[in-house]
Amino acid sequence: MQSVLLDHQKIEIILHRLCCELIEKYTDLNNTVLIGLQPRGTYFLDRLIKLLKNQYHIKDVQFGKLDLTFFRDDFRRTSKPIQANQNLMNVVIENRQVVLIDDVLFTGRSVRAALTAIENYGRPSTIELMVLINRRFSRHLPIKPDYIGAQMDALIGDKVKVSWIENDGKDVVYLQKRT
Repeated sequence: MQSVLLDHQKIEIILHRLCCELIEKYTDLNNTVLIGLQPRGTYFLDRLIKLLKNQYHIKDVQFGKLDLTFFRDDFRRTSKPIQANQNLMNVVIENRQVVLIDDVLFTGRSVRAALTAIENYGRPSTIELMVLINRRFSRHLPIKPDYIGAQMDALIGDKVKVSWIENDGKDVVYLQKRT
Protein backbone atom coordinates (compact mmCIF):
# COMPACT_ATOMS: atom_id res chain seq x y z
CA MET A 1 0.00 0.00 0.00
CA GLN A 2 1.31 3.43 -0.94
CA SER A 3 0.15 6.88 0.19
CA VAL A 4 1.27 10.38 -0.77
CA LEU A 5 3.12 12.26 1.97
CA LEU A 6 4.04 15.34 -0.07
CA ASP A 7 2.77 16.44 -3.47
CA HIS A 8 4.47 18.77 -5.97
CA GLN A 9 3.07 21.95 -4.40
CA LYS A 10 4.19 21.03 -0.87
CA ILE A 11 7.64 20.06 -2.13
CA GLU A 12 7.98 23.45 -3.88
CA ILE A 13 7.01 25.28 -0.68
CA ILE A 14 9.55 23.25 1.31
CA LEU A 15 12.30 23.92 -1.25
CA HIS A 16 11.67 27.67 -1.04
CA ARG A 17 11.67 27.56 2.78
CA LEU A 18 14.95 25.67 2.87
CA CYS A 19 16.54 28.16 0.45
CA CYS A 20 15.39 31.00 2.71
CA GLU A 21 16.87 29.24 5.76
CA LEU A 22 20.24 28.97 3.98
CA ILE A 23 20.15 32.64 2.95
CA GLU A 24 19.11 33.69 6.45
CA LYS A 25 22.11 31.92 7.93
CA TYR A 26 24.74 32.47 5.22
CA THR A 27 23.44 35.56 3.32
CA ASP A 28 25.15 35.28 -0.10
CA LEU A 29 26.60 31.77 0.42
CA ASN A 30 30.07 32.99 -0.64
CA ASN A 31 31.84 30.80 1.96
CA THR A 32 29.35 27.92 1.77
CA VAL A 33 29.50 24.73 -0.29
CA LEU A 34 26.42 22.60 -0.89
CA ILE A 35 27.23 18.90 -1.30
CA GLY A 36 24.58 16.54 -2.68
CA LEU A 37 24.90 12.91 -1.64
CA GLN A 38 24.76 10.56 -4.63
CA PRO A 39 22.47 9.41 -6.00
CA ARG A 40 19.16 10.83 -4.72
CA GLY A 41 20.46 13.84 -2.81
CA THR A 42 21.79 15.31 -6.04
CA TYR A 43 18.29 15.86 -7.45
CA PHE A 44 17.45 17.77 -4.27
CA LEU A 45 20.71 19.74 -4.61
CA ASP A 46 20.01 20.62 -8.25
CA ARG A 47 16.58 21.98 -7.36
CA LEU A 48 17.99 24.08 -4.52
CA ILE A 49 20.70 25.51 -6.78
CA LYS A 50 18.15 26.40 -9.46
CA LEU A 51 15.97 28.23 -6.92
CA LEU A 52 18.91 30.00 -5.25
CA LYS A 53 20.14 31.31 -8.60
CA ASN A 54 16.86 32.06 -10.37
CA GLN A 55 14.52 33.08 -7.56
CA TYR A 56 16.88 34.42 -4.89
CA HIS A 57 19.58 35.85 -7.19
CA ILE A 58 22.54 34.13 -5.51
CA LYS A 59 25.09 34.45 -8.31
CA ASP A 60 27.76 31.92 -7.38
CA VAL A 61 26.49 28.79 -5.65
CA GLN A 62 29.43 26.50 -4.88
CA PHE A 63 28.45 22.83 -4.94
CA GLY A 64 29.63 19.26 -5.32
CA LYS A 65 28.15 15.79 -5.75
CA LEU A 66 29.66 13.13 -3.52
CA ASP A 67 29.56 9.37 -4.10
CA LEU A 68 29.45 7.31 -0.90
CA THR A 69 29.45 3.81 -2.39
CA PHE A 70 32.81 2.63 -1.05
CA PHE A 71 32.52 4.53 2.24
CA ARG A 72 29.34 2.79 3.37
CA ASP A 73 29.69 0.15 6.06
CA ASP A 74 27.39 -2.21 4.15
CA PHE A 75 28.88 -2.06 0.64
CA ARG A 76 30.30 -5.59 0.88
CA ARG A 77 27.06 -7.07 2.21
CA THR A 78 25.29 -7.47 -1.10
CA SER A 79 25.50 -10.21 -3.68
CA LYS A 80 24.86 -7.75 -6.53
CA PRO A 81 27.78 -5.98 -8.22
CA ILE A 82 28.31 -2.50 -6.82
CA GLN A 83 27.56 0.40 -9.14
CA ALA A 84 29.33 3.57 -8.02
CA ASN A 85 28.17 7.06 -8.98
CA GLN A 86 30.44 9.77 -10.31
CA ASN A 87 32.03 12.20 -7.86
CA LEU A 88 31.67 15.78 -9.04
CA MET A 89 33.77 17.57 -6.44
CA ASN A 90 35.40 20.40 -8.36
CA VAL A 91 35.19 22.72 -5.38
CA VAL A 92 37.44 23.63 -2.48
CA ILE A 93 35.94 22.83 0.93
CA GLU A 94 38.95 23.70 3.10
CA ASN A 95 37.83 26.14 5.84
CA ARG A 96 34.42 26.52 4.18
CA GLN A 97 30.95 25.90 5.56
CA VAL A 98 29.63 22.66 4.07
CA VAL A 99 25.99 21.65 3.93
CA LEU A 100 25.44 17.97 3.11
CA ILE A 101 22.17 17.44 1.24
CA ASP A 102 20.17 14.22 1.02
CA ASP A 103 16.57 13.32 0.33
CA VAL A 104 15.77 11.03 3.30
CA LEU A 105 17.51 10.63 6.64
CA PHE A 106 16.75 7.17 7.94
CA THR A 107 19.42 5.24 9.87
CA GLY A 108 22.18 7.84 9.50
CA ARG A 109 24.60 5.44 7.82
CA SER A 110 24.76 7.42 4.56
CA VAL A 111 25.59 10.58 6.48
CA ARG A 112 28.30 8.75 8.43
CA ALA A 113 29.75 7.59 5.10
CA ALA A 114 29.59 11.16 3.77
CA LEU A 115 31.49 12.48 6.79
CA THR A 116 34.22 9.92 6.10
CA ALA A 117 34.27 10.60 2.34
CA ILE A 118 34.41 14.39 2.73
CA GLU A 119 37.75 14.07 4.56
CA ASN A 120 39.36 13.26 1.21
CA TYR A 121 38.60 16.78 -0.02
CA GLY A 122 39.81 18.85 2.92
CA ARG A 123 38.72 20.08 6.31
CA PRO A 124 35.64 22.29 6.31
CA SER A 125 35.15 24.84 9.10
CA THR A 126 31.65 23.40 9.72
CA ILE A 127 29.46 20.64 8.35
CA GLU A 128 25.68 20.76 8.52
CA LEU A 129 22.99 18.43 7.21
CA MET A 130 19.89 19.25 5.17
CA VAL A 131 17.26 16.59 4.40
CA LEU A 132 13.94 16.71 2.61
CA ILE A 133 12.47 14.00 4.88
CA ASN A 134 13.63 13.23 8.42
CA ARG A 135 12.48 9.78 9.49
CA ARG A 136 12.56 10.08 13.24
CA PHE A 137 12.93 7.15 15.65
CA SER A 138 14.88 4.98 13.21
CA ARG A 139 18.45 6.17 13.72
CA HIS A 140 21.27 3.67 14.14
CA LEU A 141 23.76 6.49 14.70
CA PRO A 142 23.55 9.77 16.66
CA ILE A 143 22.99 11.99 13.62
CA LYS A 144 20.52 14.87 13.51
CA PRO A 145 19.70 17.21 10.59
CA ASP A 146 20.15 20.98 10.83
CA TYR A 147 17.64 21.75 8.07
CA ILE A 148 14.48 19.64 7.71
CA GLY A 149 11.92 19.77 4.93
CA ALA A 150 9.40 17.53 6.70
CA GLN A 151 9.47 15.06 9.58
CA MET A 152 7.64 11.78 9.60
CA ASP A 153 7.36 8.67 11.65
CA ALA A 154 7.19 5.33 9.91
CA LEU A 155 7.24 1.77 11.14
CA ILE A 156 10.29 -0.41 10.56
CA GLY A 157 9.77 -2.00 7.17
CA ASP A 158 7.89 0.99 5.76
CA LYS A 159 9.71 2.86 3.01
CA VAL A 160 9.78 6.54 2.13
CA LYS A 161 10.31 7.10 -1.59
CA VAL A 162 11.09 10.53 -3.02
CA SER A 163 10.35 10.97 -6.72
CA TRP A 164 11.89 13.94 -8.51
CA ILE A 165 10.50 15.22 -11.79
CA GLU A 166 14.00 15.17 -13.33
CA ASN A 167 14.36 11.42 -12.74
CA ASP A 168 10.91 9.98 -12.09
CA GLY A 169 8.58 12.27 -14.05
CA LYS A 170 6.93 13.99 -11.09
CA ASP A 171 7.65 15.49 -7.69
CA VAL A 172 6.04 13.41 -4.96
CA VAL A 173 7.00 11.71 -1.70
CA TYR A 174 5.36 8.36 -1.00
CA LEU A 175 5.08 6.23 2.10
CA GLN A 176 5.09 2.59 1.09
CA LYS A 177 3.62 0.47 3.89
CA ARG A 178 4.97 -2.98 4.44
CA THR A 179 2.51 -5.72 3.73
